[in-house]
Amino acid sequence: MAPSMERNLRSKLQLIYRATRTHARNLATFAVLYKSTMLLLRRTAPHGKEEAWHTFIAGLTGGYFVFGKGIQSSVNQQIVIYVFARVVLACAKLAVAEGRGVVREMSRNAGGDSERIDLIRRTLKENAWPVFAAGSWAAVMWLFRWYPETLQPSLRSSMQYM
Repeated sequence: MAPSMERNLRSKLQLIYRATRTHARNLATFAVLYKSTMLLLRRTAPHGKEEAWHTFIAGLTGGYFVFGKGIQSSVNQQIVIYVFARVVLACAKLAVAEGRGVVREMSRNAGGDSERIDLIRRTLKENAWPVFAAGSWAAVMWLFRWYPETLQPSLRSSMQYM
């Protein structure tokens, strides 16, 4: 292997190693903060039992200190963006789940028209991902065209390459 290729390969491997180490360290730190906060909240609860809001507060604490106030690296940004996208999709599923959210409201207002409600729920379920994917790409392309400086540098670079 030529010396320049060897250096290039070595630098790429070092970059991959650093990114992987950062990813693992940050997720481990988050897990420790999350579990510690959960333990503290449970021990200070009136009956020593976990309450519904404990997970939210523990996630908020870990998220803030590890990913919010921590090092603003591209690894952290990608983790948060991944989590955000999964949360949005989960909320969309929750909104159309039977007996919850949008479906419950439609049931109240439809006066028992369960066929129509089922059709709407199925339509929403089948189209949630395509709409989410298309909307995401539409937004990133619009931002790239008109406000490229707002995009994360590696995403902007990918868009330029495309």
